[in-house]
Amino acid sequence: MSEERTLTIIKPHAVKAKKTPAIIQMFYESGFNITALKMIRLSPYYAGKFYLEHKGKEFCEALVEMMTSGPIVVAILEKENAITDLRKLVGNTDPLKADPGTIRKLFGNSIRENAVHASDGVDNAIRECAFFFSEMERY
Repeated sequence: MSEERTLTIIKPHAVKAKKTPAIIQMFYESGFNITALKMIRLSPYYAGKFYLEHKGKEFCEALVEMMTSGPIVVAILEKENAITDLRKLVGNTDPLKADPGTIRKLFGNSIRENAVHASDGVDNAIRECAFFFSEMERY
């Protein structure tokens, strides 16, 4: 099987709480290679574009507000079965329901402030990686 790429976002509350190094270490320890990495601050405009699929849903406005509340760290991760393996590593969306040792269990505060985003499929991973990184920014 060939290498697969996926996108992750370390959310503002986790960045503010200085959890970025510990989360990145968990990626490495789980066999991921980081092929692109940067810290940015999303504007409401770009957060709205990123979450366009959720436009009109009751939680969308609060999600955009949270994602623009501070800097985020975005990364492209690569390995065999990257999408599935990352989703297993991050755990359930609700940190209270996440398995012990998962990123969301360790660093999440709530369903909305659950520490990280992980692409949920191949098509979204491709779209999300291209949203945040140009070809020149990818290793």
